Amino acid sequence: MENREWINPLCEILQIDGHGPFVNLQDGSLMTVETSQNHAIAKISNDDGKTWSEYSYICDQKINIQADSCFILTTDSGVIVVVYLDFTEYKFRWNNESGEPEKDCKLELWSIRSLDKGKTWVDRQRILDGYNANFFSFFKTRKNRIIATVEHLVRNPGHWVVFSLFSDDEGKTWHRSNIIDIGGHGHHDGALEPTGAELNDGSILMLIRTNFDRFWEAYSDDGGRYWRTIKPSGIDASSSPGYLLKLNSGRLVLVWNRLNPEGRVYPRRQPCAFHETETSWHREELSISFSRDDGKNWTVPVLLGKQKDGQISYPYLFERRPGEIWIIAGLSFRKGWEQPFPFKVKIREKDFAG
Repeated sequence: MENREWINPLCEILQIDGHGPFVNLQDGSLMTVETSQNHAIAKISNDDGKTWSEYSYICDQKINIQADSCFILTTDSGVIVVVYLDFTEYKFRWNNESGEPEKDCKLELWSIRSLDKGKTWVDRQRILDGYNANFFSFFKTRKNRIIATVEHLVRNPGHWVVFSLFSDDEGKTWHRSNIIDIGGHGHHDGALEPTGAELNDGSILMLIRTNFDRFWEAYSDDGGRYWRTIKPSGIDASSSPGYLLKLNSGRLVLVWNRLNPEGRVYPRRQPCAFHETETSWHREELSISFSRDDGKNWTVPVLLGKQKDGQISYPYLFERRPGEIWIIAGLSFRKGWEQPFPFKVKIREKDFAG
């Protein structure tokens, strides 16, 4: 009988309580953010996420933060910044007849920060209104600029565009880049769910989910303020997001769902309210690849795991220690969208980077 579930033996099962996001604090402890009883809290762990002790309320108001829609980082001076989608007043409705989102769709992006190692939180602010969805990078550049790559729903025709939000004062104020719009029509069409990282030369690379059988790539030479080089990449991908991370070694690592499973062609979804072109929604296998030269060349993709007839997708990556990478799948099911199971592993960079 075919083995329908498989995890690469070079992966170690990650024994943690939580799904992220995580950040390494200056004292070596770990912080995460989650919602508990309709309040967002920050928790601290001193045993690599197995248990959590100290915590603080991020906001007195009730806010709903979900793990796959929130990111956290620390600046050079120790300021902790959180960027998150607030699901408290979430509303999404799509009119299939008009092919447009309803006007009352709402999922706003907010930020908040702590100046005292998470004890108290200040400067909570909405940084993007309207309807926004999952984003897959929030990082700090060598010049201490912080950047989030985000997607945003637009109308006439209804589809997704992407851009970056950035701050030069540790999350106190925010600015927006130009919009990247590759067209499309549908509630899962256009430029979607971007991920990004700073390259060794100081430029920024963004990889964008599309329905065109590959990621598109965009480059910024001014720290994410403007994106002027936008084109299809050489990385085949299904209509699913990837996660791009710059490692301490200087390498880039990418985890994603390829266009097809190894050894066969995945059935393509026909045009519908989701998108106007046929596309692959393959999510049965999760792959990893590394680049030593800022994304010009990538190692041969290696499977991390597979779930035949199910999915392992929406990855989150975290470098706990130099060369130790945690990988958590936000969506992991044994059959379609049913029978959820945890896919949480850690790997050593040297075992996979070649």
